[in-house]
Amino acid sequence: MRTARPRGRSLRTRLLLFLGVTLVAVCATMALTTVLAQRAYLLGTLDDQVTDAARHSLAEPARDLTFLDESGQPAGLLAARLRTDGTIVTAAVVTRGAAPQPLTAGQRAALKGLPPDGTPHTRVVPGLGTYRVTSLGSGGGRVLAGLPMDDVQDMISRLAAVEAVVTGAGLTAAGWACAVVVRRQLRPLGRVAATAVEVARTPLGHGGGTGLTRVPERDLDPGSEAGQVGAALNRMIDHVESSLAERQLSEERVRRFLADASHELRTPLASIAGYAELMNRGTDRIEPVLAWRRVFAESARMTGLVEDLLLLARLDEGRPLARTEVDLAALVAEAVWEARATADGHRWQLELNLDAPALVTGDAARLHQLVTGLLANARVHTPEGTTVTGSVEATQQRCVIRVRDDGPGIPPSLLPTVFDRFTRADSSRSRPGGRAGGSGLGLAIAEAITVAHGGRIDVESAPGRTEFTVVLPTDRAAAGSPHAGTVAGADRALAR
Repeated sequence: MRTARPRGRSLRTRLLLFLGVTLVAVCATMALTTVLAQRAYLLGTLDDQVTDAARHSLAEPARDLTFLDESGQPAGLLAARLRTDGTIVTAAVVTRGAAPQPLTAGQRAALKGLPPDGTPHTRVVPGLGTYRVTSLGSGGGRVLAGLPMDDVQDMISRLAAVEAVVTGAGLTAAGWACAVVVRRQLRPLGRVAATAVEVARTPLGHGGGTGLTRVPERDLDPGSEAGQVGAALNRMIDHVESSLAERQLSEERVRRFLADASHELRTPLASIAGYAELMNRGTDRIEPVLAWRRVFAESARMTGLVEDLLLLARLDEGRPLARTEVDLAALVAEAVWEARATADGHRWQLELNLDAPALVTGDAARLHQLVTGLLANARVHTPEGTTVTGSVEATQQRCVIRVRDDGPGIPPSLLPTVFDRFTRADSSRSRPGGRAGGSGLGLAIAEAITVAHGGRIDVESAPGRTEFTVVLPTDRAAAGSPHAGTVAGADRALAR
């Protein structure tokens, strides 16, 4: 069963409704104020005339109403003389084109009860209409005077009609103008909403999050609310695109990483499986000892690759390493000595430029792995006879480890990705003597260890000179480093 969805008013409708109600209220208030003010003015003028007529009648010495016969008296003027008890002695009304006419008993009855204090009162006199009357007293006599209110009421009625017509016309014109202005002002907001709807309909998965529609430049006026909303929407779309691009790049790296890892593991596994099959068949084409040696070598190779992958995973997790004081000068000297003993076909040199003790806080085993990895990279990718120099520089703020060689160098196209996992330079840097290459994880591990210790690693390469630079904060500077006390994790059992 379908239920009706509540339908809300649009912003334009709400604005027009609000402006309409406001205009109606303002115009009605102004019209009512004008009518009331005009009525008060007209009544005040009429009351003054009535009071003047009463005073004129009171000034007459006679007890009759002869002053009504005087020329210039307004038609409808009535006057009366009363005793002190309020009884009307005589009363008459001025008529147009005839002598004053005496009031009837009913008309006189309508004028009874007026206090002689000069206060104007409204009375309905039968046969004459609505009157504004007042009464004054002096000595032993009292007088009463009154004027009709027909003219005042007619004028107020006409004024109210004119105000209604003018107000209606003004409201119509103002409503039309407001509708035009509101519609024009809200057009940019409508285009912003259309852009948001179009972006919302765009499939963001599977590479569909690039080239998203933006709010046009004409709708980005910072001085308007619609422009501010459009600019904020564009910034949000930029963030969405950058996030999607980063996610796609990360997914691509993961896919490439898995493919490279699978390829690296497949090679030793194939060798192990092949030699195991030959041994199982008992064939004479291969000696058991040689087969066992090959199985052992390939298993060791695969174990090393798995350990490197596990190390990188733990470094990425951010587990804390052991933190002890490490003398980098002694550590680099030991690593250079080990490299000299391992590869005597290269020339190994050590340089120390120490303005302060080369002491850092970190994991000695991981830092040793960092240095030996850089030296091994120089040894594997350069021909025999290459000079490899390991140097240490120390100041109060930092320690710098440099590994420099005069080999063929790294191709410029490879430099941006040299620290990526499974990156190799075999095609450019020869491996003389048939030495087996590494897994392509050595420099990635070196970068991870460096970052884990709050440092940075860089490389500069040209034919005849390749230099890796590792910058680490010293014990004096580490206290203020945001990486102090937090280094990525690895297991000491993974050290080779």
